[in-house]
Amino acid sequence: MPAPRTTPADRPPLGLRERKKIKTRQAIRCATYALIEEQGYDATTIEQIADRAEVSPSTVFRYFPTKEDIVITDEWDPVMLEELRARPEGESWADTLRHVMRTALDLSLAEEPDVTRLRTRLGVEVPAVRSRMFESMSATGLLLREALAERSGLDADSLELRVFAMSVMGGLMEVSHYWAETGHRDDIRELADRALDVLEHGLPTGKT
Repeated sequence: MPAPRTTPADRPPLGLRERKKIKTRQAIRCATYALIEEQGYDATTIEQIADRAEVSPSTVFRYFPTKEDIVITDEWDPVMLEELRARPEGESWADTLRHVMRTALDLSLAEEPDVTRLRTRLGVEVPAVRSRMFESMSATGLLLREALAERSGLDADSLELRVFAMSVMGGLMEVSHYWAETGHRDDIRELADRALDVLEHGLPTGKT
């Protein structure tokens, strides 16, 4: 039986310590992106990031093991999981994922549009960032599998859920790369919808 659903409103408010952690993480991320915009990715050092964020280099490493982690880490995974868990039980997988993806993208573009574009560009232009993105995709895919297992009652370690979750993650990765490679000219939410169409209906034939 699927686990009982909760909504963000059901969660207890964050304590002071947790709020401070979030504030520190955000300061480090903001400092990193500002420095990268000013002088480029390779020229930006952990020491410079720490100085700009007004923390020690050891604090930076405590929150982010590598510089690449600062670039690829965001706050949207928990949002996506909360949205997924709150969707109606009888809703189709395609409709659920479209809602979850669009909600996360709407928030990201509304709150930090320049950062969202910069992150996707770095994922294309910087091999180390792109490599770390692929590594982190597995961790996010595991979170997605666990949430889907709660919703469906299926085993999170089943082959079917593994394939489905990583297909979703791989599709979103390609959406990110395509969006950056084409100069961010399209609406990424529409690109995400197109990717989910492929997962739902299969590859188009190309025939008219």
